[in-house]
Amino acid sequence: MKKVELNVIGMSCGHCAKVIEDSVGSLAGVEKVLVDLKKGNVAIEFHSNLVTMEQIKETIDEQGYDIA
Repeated sequence: MKKVELNVIGMSCGHCAKVIEDSVGSLAGVEKVLVDLKKGNVAIEFHSNLVTMEQIKETIDEQGYDIA
């Protein structure tokens, strides 16, 4: 299991957090997604043999958010 924290630009409310948690959380291999709006980051635990960082970043980008 791999853990990573990404700084995400553009998150400002509970809806933003839910969109990211639901979209990233739906990827096969993602175990946990925690959004911290105050810090502007997303903590993700995932199985790197099932999902790549690139797939996770693309999913966040597809929701309209940028990664710093």
